[in-house]
Amino acid sequence: MGKYRILVVDDEESLCEILKFNLEREGYEVLTALSAEEALTLELDKLDLIILDVMMGELSGFSMAKILRKRRDTATLPIIFCTARDTEADKIEGLDIGADDYIAKPFSVAEVMARVRSVLRRSQHLPKATTEDSDSIIRFEDLEINQLKKRCTISDEEISFTRKEFDILVLLLSNRGSILSREQIMKRVWSDEVVVLDRTIDVNITRMRKKLGKYGNHIITRTGYGYGFEE
Repeated sequence: MGKYRILVVDDEESLCEILKFNLEREGYEVLTALSAEEALTLELDKLDLIILDVMMGELSGFSMAKILRKRRDTATLPIIFCTARDTEADKIEGLDIGADDYIAKPFSVAEVMARVRSVLRRSQHLPKATTEDSDSIIRFEDLEINQLKKRCTISDEEISFTRKEFDILVLLLSNRGSILSREQIMKRVWSDEVVVLDRTIDVNITRMRKKLGKYGNHIITRTGYGYGFEE
């Protein structure tokens, strides 16, 4: 496998250069962009990770992330927000958009490198399969998840999920009939290094139910225990 390709998006050129230098020392191939608008002109589907500032020019990092999550080719692209917006509400908003991690400025370079390794490690631990591997497909009636292509369809109509929503759905469908605690979901879907509130998981579940239509009713809540997918 070749080098991981990482894009750093920040309107502080000096910060871009610092991260680029240190990431390249770790063996990554690094691109930089000084605005979200510039970043969106790049071949984002060829990336393995984006490190994204929030407060930039006319198009914020949050707005860019929402665009990426709606595009088929970048819907599951890992994103780390790296920003001075460090309130709890900011972190919840970033994670709800579908970010894989959230780092508050000022930060240490060592911390960023550790977070990058963690996110890339998790992305590589998602289920792998060849096109001939039937285990890459999870089905329930007309609901189908293709883990290889990162696609969810209902009656052949594709449903758009954020990376976190997709990973939660895969987890619940793979453990049909079982109730998974919020802690179990956090450990499987979010990094141990990220503080995830119960509300963050609840918000993701609520959005998933709405997108799944009639199948949303199969995602059940056991108060005090967690969530499951019931046939």
